[in-house]
Amino acid sequence: MAQRPVPVRLTPEEQKRRRQRSLAIALTLGGLVLLIFVVTMAKLGPQVLNRPL
Repeated sequence: MAQRPVPVRLTPEEQKRRRQRSLAIALTLGGLVLLIFVVTMAKLGPQVLNRPL
């Protein structure tokens, strides 16, 4: 029978670094999404909202 892995206990310093790294990844991803949105809107131009439905 396979044994369950022992859960890893992180020190408070490791938890802080993990949280900072996660926050940096989230901000980078959000910035990339925003950049793609802005570039898309710039390429489509302002008249994209005035089209007939």
